[in-house]
Amino acid sequence: MMMQRRLTTLFALALLSFVAVASSPPSSRVVADSVYAIPMLTLRDQQGQLFDFASLRGKPRLVGMFYGSCQMACPLEIEYLKHLQRVVAAGSGKSISVLLVSFDPARDDLAMLRKVAGEHHVWPPAFRLARTERGDEGMLAGVLGIAYRQLPGGGFSHNVRVSLLDAQGRIVAATDASGRPAPAFLRSVDEALKNP
Repeated sequence: MMMQRRLTTLFALALLSFVAVASSPPSSRVVADSVYAIPMLTLRDQQGQLFDFASLRGKPRLVGMFYGSCQMACPLEIEYLKHLQRVVAAGSGKSISVLLVSFDPARDDLAMLRKVAGEHHVWPPAFRLARTERGDEGMLAGVLGIAYRQLPGGGFSHNVRVSLLDAQGRIVAATDASGRPAPAFLRSVDEALKNP
């Protein structure tokens, strides 16, 4: 099952990369294995700012997904990532940006994003909570290795996976965002920040 999911993810990345390279002018092309190769994905963050996912190229960042009404895993994910940002800053003096995209855009409107951001004291550009305005959040989830399924009560069953992207959007490491940040993951973040 896990091997099939990885193969599906690799196939999706290859297909997306081909589409992006074939349809983009040379100056705006993304590298072949970049997450930013996903077809046009327009997001709105908790401050109401619209931006294209691919516009985030240029610096390493952590990218994952969440939903606003989550009572357990997502709040823990956000707090884990805040802690990780503090650990990285204390260790290297550098900062790592975070983007969490909702897989429940029907309910995670701007008011919900602001509510969650206020509860956790997270603000752009260091920490963005966003919803899709145009594009397919499911495709992003598939590429990032995030599985989710809506439950009858309106909640979601989902895994937690946060990917470290390099400046070009290649996945260089991932974490389940639980417990303390693993030393190996912290080393990957430090390396990505040293070599943007």
